[in-house]
Parts: sequence; C-alpha cells; structure tokens
Amino acid sequence: MEKSYQPPTDSQLTRILRENTTIAVVGLSDDPARPSYQVARYLQQAGYRIIPVNPRLDTVLGEKAYPTLGAIPGPVDVVNVFRRAEHVPGIVREAIARGAAVLWLQEGIVHREAAGEALAAGMEVVMDRCIAREHRRLLGRGMG
Repeated sequence: MEKSYQPPTDSQLTRILRENTTIAVVGLSDDPARPSYQVARYLQQAGYRIIPVNPRLDTVLGEKAYPTLGAIPGPVDVVNVFRRAEHVPGIVREAIARGAAVLWLQEGIVHREAAGEALAAGMEVVMDRCIAREHRRLLGRGMG
C-alpha cells in the first residue's frame, strides 16, 4: 500500500530540525531580496550547513553552489526546495538517489505524487511550510 502524505506534527518537525543539520537548498538565489536567500541565511545563522543548488551560480552566502543534488559531495540530510511544483518529481528522484532523509517543500509548493514517491523511499516529507518560520516557531534562534 502506498503511503500518503500526512502533515507533520510539531514534535515531528522539532525532531527533523534538531537531527538534520546539512540542508541542500534547491533553487537558492543570490539575490538578498528573494525568500530563498533570506531563508538560507537564517538557517546558516541558526547553525545549519547550507549547500546551494543552482546551476547558474558559483557561490551563495559563502558556500560553493552545485548544479544538481547529485553533484554534491558528502551527505545531505534535508533537501529544501524553492522550485515550482512541476520541478519537484525530478528533485525527489535525485534526493532519493543520494539518500537524503527529508524532503522539505517550501510554502506554496505541493506535489502529492512526488511526496508519495519520497515517502515510499523512506524519506520524511514536509510540504507547503517555510523551514525558517517553523524553526523560529519551534526552536527559537539557536539549534535547540
């Protein structure tokens, strides 16, 4: 039976945010006015390692950018997505292939089929939530 997406509880979100410290930010912009930049900067300041994923950039926020999830050396805990929903299935396949633990789709991004694929592969999934807002709400500024 295929798993269907259930929005995570606060305790699940808290555990995800405490246990997973390396976050690949797919679609990270180098424009400080963009939400992806603001969220990634917040996560950095909160103590997370962020890894930018954007084929058009070399570095963002002092971190080397990679063109794809597959190009990142080393482990990735969370794949945080700032791309439109139609791009999510391909991102999910890359996230599964590299063994990421969590798929986090930012506020406004929902893709139930791709979420089901991630769940079936053993990933945890968060959709339509801002990771920075949830961190601030549940853990305050520090890593908790």
